[in-house]
Amino acid sequence: MVDLIINMKCLTKVLMDGGSGLNIMYAETLDAMGIDRLCVRPTGAPFHGIMLGEQAIPLGQIDLPITFGDLANYRMETLTFEVVAFHRTYHAILGRPCYTKFMAVPNYTYLKLKMSGPRGVITIGTTFQHTYECEVECYEHASAIIASEELTVIKEGTTEEAPDS
Repeated sequence: MVDLIINMKCLTKVLMDGGSGLNIMYAETLDAMGIDRLCVRPTGAPFHGIMLGEQAIPLGQIDLPITFGDLANYRMETLTFEVVAFHRTYHAILGRPCYTKFMAVPNYTYLKLKMSGPRGVITIGTTFQHTYECEVECYEHASAIIASEELTVIKEGTTEEAPDS
């Protein structure tokens, strides 16, 4: 979890995922940032691994400036995001393309991310409390999805077994 600036807006729930091959921006986040969806370039390239057993089709791609650091020492680069219409618990997910562009080195034990800046090393971090709160929110969201899917299966099963009146 990192806090950073995307397109001049401070986002406090951005997941740095070194296992992801994509940078993902949620359509809800774009709307909250006031970015018009007409700025999203269409793309037909689906991706896999987001929803089990299914491919996901993004709404498109968008290039946005990302800033890490503070006024004394910061670094800005433009990243390409896949825009998706999934429900979100994070504002965005930054994957390996972000690590590569910023030449960032993660330390998962201390929840720190280091990269070179114009005035030395930029260290980005978060608190364990903030990370824990985001994890709880993700868990609650996943539990709600599973519960609703199980409820649908139970309803389908009971309507099939109900006798005709």
